[in-house]
This record gives sequence, C-alpha cells and structure tokens, in this order.
Amino acid sequence: MKSLDDALDALIPAPFGFVGVRCDASGVELQFLLHALPLKASRDPRARVVAEQVTAYLQDPHTAWQTITPNRGTPFQQRVWQAMREIPVGQTRTYGQLAAAIQSGPRAVANACGANPLPLFNPCHRIVASNGLGGFMQGIAGGLDIKRWLLAHEQAAR
Repeated sequence: MKSLDDALDALIPAPFGFVGVRCDASGVELQFLLHALPLKASRDPRARVVAEQVTAYLQDPHTAWQTITPNRGTPFQQRVWQAMREIPVGQTRTYGQLAAAIQSGPRAVANACGANPLPLFNPCHRIVASNGLGGFMQGIAGGLDIKRWLLAHEQAAR
C-alpha cells in the first residue's frame, strides 16, 4: 500500500486512467495516473473545485478553467506556464515556438513543462517537438499515450 504522503485529495476517472488532485500548503497539484492511489480521510476543499473543473474538461475541452493560483514555480516557469495557457484548445506549439515567444530557449521551456504542477490548467500537452510529439510526464511509462489522448480529445471537440 502507498504511504499517506501518496494519498490524494481527489481522484477523477479518465479514459486513460485517472487524474489525481493533491493539495497542500504549497498549492494544488494535478497528476496523470494509470492506476488509482488512495484518498486522504480529510480532504482539502480546493480539491472539489479542481476536480469539478477536470471533470468538465474531460467532457468538453472547451470548458473555461477558473483561475487556479499556482503557488509553485520560479518566475521563469510561471512565464512559460502563462504562455501555455494562451494556446487555444485544439492547437499546438513547438518548444521552439514557445521559447521564441517568451525569449528563451527550447530546453528551458521543456524543463518548465516537466516541472508543471497543473497539467490541463497549464496545458503542457499542447507543446510538441518540431519533428513529432515530443515528451510528456518526464518520460513516465504511459505518458505519451496520455498526451496523444489529450490532443485527440481537443481535436475531436472542434
């Protein structure tokens, strides 16, 4: 069994597995999961609001997100995540295009994508390589399948 540190505040079923919501003093975090993790006995009320938004997105990717204040991330990461939020549903940008838009480098953008605590809200799945899909979830098994599903989900909703 997982430790209490692994327990979630909310768990949302998704076509690719689950989306986990974890809340703590440093903010809210979303995780894509292939398998369920245990829920905490005492859940943070922020988790319900975020879980409702994730559920709405999974039904319709054009659903507008309510603002989630990110308490994590460096000023640079915050700039990258803000630029991600400006990419319309159903569109992608390359790491290089996003880097040029914020006057940075593609590797720095890729690192900020990997540190993203709020995928979906900061839609890092919309960032692709110039020669293909690129990475996702820092190479965790099943991550690219989730990225493919998210991109197809957004395309189908046009």
